[in-house]
Amino acid sequence: MPTILITGGHAGIGLACAKQLASRSRLNLILAGRSIERVEAVAQELRAASGVRVSSVRLDVSSMASVRQAAARCRVMIDSGETDSLQGILCNAGAQFRGPISYSVDGYEETFATNCLGHFLLVELLLDHVARDGRVVFTASGTHDPETMDGKMAGLVAEPDALALAHSGKNGAKPLSGGSRYATSKLCTMLYAYELGRRLRKSGSAIASIAFDPGLVVETALTRTFPRPVQWLSRTFFMKRAFKYFGVTMGSVNFSGAALARIVSDPAFAGGSGKYFQSNNGALIERRSSKTSYDERRAAKLWNDSKQLVNLQPNEESAWLR
Repeated sequence: MPTILITGGHAGIGLACAKQLASRSRLNLILAGRSIERVEAVAQELRAASGVRVSSVRLDVSSMASVRQAAARCRVMIDSGETDSLQGILCNAGAQFRGPISYSVDGYEETFATNCLGHFLLVELLLDHVARDGRVVFTASGTHDPETMDGKMAGLVAEPDALALAHSGKNGAKPLSGGSRYATSKLCTMLYAYELGRRLRKSGSAIASIAFDPGLVVETALTRTFPRPVQWLSRTFFMKRAFKYFGVTMGSVNFSGAALARIVSDPAFAGGSGKYFQSNNGALIERRSSKTSYDERRAAKLWNDSKQLVNLQPNEESAWLR
């Protein structure tokens, strides 16, 4: 059976998506996350409940070495027949870091490393193992668009310059705020999704590259670096109603997870390459993203600079993208 790889597939929206895909009994899964113990526990539960093949892989998307190791493990699993070729890659794991700026093991600002560089590298390393009609789906966010309430609440979006974002706050420079770092990382995610779609189309590939906004889902661990009172308040009925009243795009774990499962597996989304879908108050809709997200010059520069940051070697680059 075709296989779907989900980063962060053991919790939150990723887990809700995995449950939906497993319940259909026609898709095998690879769940990837930092804690292999937590990932394997979820994999065992899904195997028992659905009977599908569910594999687990250790992956810390903020570490380029970990991404390479996880990709190598996935290739071995596919080549050996332990699992079938990939029908889809869900670049779903993500984080928001508030407070003092922090850096990954590679020395890159942690938000950008986690939300952008790790998935960029993972796609490059595994794209040649994706089926001809497969899909790559990037979990984005409405916070990337400064003209929406989502964007206004998150923080000012900065220029999507990979080199500047990776080294934000170094050499005495003032770092971007946590909200700005997050919103800008999601703008970069949109640019990656669209640029990948263009490159695939130019190379003659039918693989679809799609961007998905799950909406604000306060039940996930995304706010784990916020002060505890803020985490508690954001989950109250009052605050959810207030967010919706002021025009924030609201999602939920179950609906947004099911929407993500539809986008990667439903034939209705086969022609969705280069499109942006949003879970918006109980409806899955196609919409326009921010003006900057369609800027091809910025996207190409982001792509090429990201290749430099992850130290992508010629033999690592996908044949579709050379």
